[in-house]
Amino acid sequence: MFHSPSLPGRWLCALACVLALLWLPDNADAARRARAAVMINLSTGKVLYEHNPNLSIPPASLTKVMTMYLTLDRIKTGRLKRNTTFRVHPTARVGGSKIRLRPRQQVSVDQLLYGMAVASGNDAAMAISQHISGNSRNFTAQMNRKARQLGMKKTVFKNPTGLPAAGQRTTARDMATLARAYLRNHPQALRYHKQRSFRFNGRTLGATNTLLGINGVDGLKTGWTVASGYNIIVTARRGKTRLLIVVMGGRSRNARDMVARELLEAGFKTPASPAQVRKCMRGIL
Repeated sequence: MFHSPSLPGRWLCALACVLALLWLPDNADAARRARAAVMINLSTGKVLYEHNPNLSIPPASLTKVMTMYLTLDRIKTGRLKRNTTFRVHPTARVGGSKIRLRPRQQVSVDQLLYGMAVASGNDAAMAISQHISGNSRNFTAQMNRKARQLGMKKTVFKNPTGLPAAGQRTTARDMATLARAYLRNHPQALRYHKQRSFRFNGRTLGATNTLLGINGVDGLKTGWTVASGYNIIVTARRGKTRLLIVVMGGRSRNARDMVARELLEAGFKTPASPAQVRKCMRGIL
């Protein structure tokens, strides 16, 4: 059971808001920091904040959360094992972020899961989709079926990677729906998303999520394309409270991360009060 924040807690939140407003240049500038955002208290299910939650935006590499979801579904039902190895098809080598898979190299399912979560490897996503479904088109059809089952009403996937494709769209609300179901059904997925680096093919690949370890953050996924801007799904835990945040359409990585950090602080200070969170976010979004 949650109670109204104490007077000191309200003062701390108000002080944080004032400092944020002093630091920000102006409200017009703030409006361009990110196009959409959603925050949910996963411990209670309460939606604490929404800003343009239904705005249609390309998902970019947030798409890989669905790719990992379907992979972990198969592992959970015993149709796939983490230590299963297979040869990479040459067509798995695609553009954008990658873990540099070599054609026909032997790779394990577990390595590909780390490659997607940590380094956002498009080649890792293609390789696992081809292994599971024979080709990426069949896998993408499964992604869209899963999206409909989850109630992601405004989402269409066109590939397993998030690379630009005509008609590939989602919303901050749909991404929050996806991430919420993903963490509920596969809590062990955080073992991949919380890693700050990944060793593969003799190289150390750093995590694309630079918020890891800050303010209790232990996941989840970033994404960027020119059309989408900078996107991020963040989950963090402090004490018994776990928050889930989606920020989409950030004008820069720093702007996106700043919005996510401000939401984290506001959410943890007043985890039961959407009104207080909105006060704290005035002038930020």
